[in-house]
Amino acid sequence: MTAAVRPARPGDLPGFLALAAEVEHWFGPMVAEPGFHRAVERSVGRGSATVVADDRGLLGGLLFGGGPPLHHLHWLVVAERARGTGIGRALVEDALRRHVRAPAAVEVVTFGPDHPGAVTSGARTFYERLGFTPAEAAEPGPEGGSRQVYRLRLP
Repeated sequence: MTAAVRPARPGDLPGFLALAAEVEHWFGPMVAEPGFHRAVERSVGRGSATVVADDRGLLGGLLFGGGPPLHHLHWLVVAERARGTGIGRALVEDALRRHVRAPAAVEVVTFGPDHPGAVTSGARTFYERLGFTPAEAAEPGPEGGSRQVYRLRLP
């Protein structure tokens, strides 16, 4: 990865929406949802949204939240053209470095094992490579697909 992680800025909202458009088939509607716009704007305002960009736009974006001892990776998307380049890992590692002090736990809700996006997106394998472990089932996603909590414990 050559691009650097940086805090998101208010002008990055269109980039977040472009990333969201790439994954709505897995996660349900976001681009036209005012609640998603507000979540991005709140995270940007709090300094808990980060991005990686190049001259063509955002390559990845992350929304982080919670506080000691339990943090939440609320949203992470890497542009299709940049998947497999280390951008997702860089975004997560930056969030952990920036926002988490051990002892703590970080949770993310991702696809359940039977969700079609589980294999296609590689999300479960991605989180496992970062040290997250599968935990309890979560509420189904807005598109009706299964979800599961993944948890990273930092002693």
